[in-house]
Amino acid sequence: MIEGLKQAARRGRNVVAALICIGGLYAAPAGAQTCINSSQTGTNNGNYFSFWKDSPGTVNFCMYPNGRYTSSWSGINNWVGGKGWATGSNRTVSYSGTFNSPGNGYLTLYGWTTNPLIEYYIVDSWGSYRPPGGQGFMGTVVSDGGTYDVYRTFRDNQPCITGSSCDFYQYWSVRQSKRVGGTITTANHFNAWATLGMNLGQHNYQVMATEGYQSSGSSDITVTEGGGSSSSSSGGGSTSSGGGGSKSFTVRARGTVGGENIQLQVNNQTVASWNLTTSMQNYTASTSLSGGITVVYTNDGGSRDVQVDYIIVNGQTRQSEAQSYNTGLYANGRCGGGSNSEWMHCNGAIGYGNTP
Repeated sequence: MIEGLKQAARRGRNVVAALICIGGLYAAPAGAQTCINSSQTGTNNGNYFSFWKDSPGTVNFCMYPNGRYTSSWSGINNWVGGKGWATGSNRTVSYSGTFNSPGNGYLTLYGWTTNPLIEYYIVDSWGSYRPPGGQGFMGTVVSDGGTYDVYRTFRDNQPCITGSSCDFYQYWSVRQSKRVGGTITTANHFNAWATLGMNLGQHNYQVMATEGYQSSGSSDITVTEGGGSSSSSSGGGSTSSGGGGSKSFTVRARGTVGGENIQLQVNNQTVASWNLTTSMQNYTASTSLSGGITVVYTNDGGSRDVQVDYIIVNGQTRQSEAQSYNTGLYANGRCGGGSNSEWMHCNGAIGYGNTP
């Protein structure tokens, strides 16, 4: 699908970024603006930077003091660049600026580890495509004032920072609502990933990156270290209970082949988990939890799909086709490409607003 094509094109940057020298970076006085348009890595005013592009298209990537970089791209096939640190860690990252991607692009804290070899993303904003497309949903993590969907995807025989034919996992935290600017407490994400069996290894580089794919756009980002936040997480594969309470739920749903698993989550905590039959049935639960309500589809595969007709919350019916948040719908050529539907064809979730 389109994500496979996108990722295949993107992977090439990692070998280039790992092997290319910085000879194309012209000498400039300390503190001066430095602009590049060829793939390279290095340091600029005390910050590590990574920049990669392929053909066709043009990118103007300029670096400034105090962790700032700007970018503008036009007619590009694929590019990525950013500023940060040569060695990643569970540091807290703060950033500010602007990000404009009316097409396919995103703004992300991006890095690699080895032993195990992992490519990871903490995505705060995107354009017309929400990565990674809805596949591999694992759960959620609440951090820095927002909720992030966690995904794990696998790359087979692809370029990486250690070679040209690598097998590795990609870990994703993708914010449910876009933002540009704020704090990213990486430890919250790393710890949540670990509770889901998604362990990192020895850190390589870590940058606050802008990426564009077959699009045009621009960004102006300043990145620093510092800030902080608390977090909570909820695994998509576990079964737990809210312990009963005053809020009652009825979920009316079916699967297309039977055995599809859905979970009712409130405030990112799993209240109940059900395996569906092929006929519409009512599934009930209650909890004392308060917050956002989602029905999560966890085990997509083969010809399995899920249809959620509606949910009832304390006697109030909320129709699935009225909900604008649906990361499991396959539409416009990709998972997560639409909304306002009863259907989830991919691992993902339908959001039903908040509890009364």
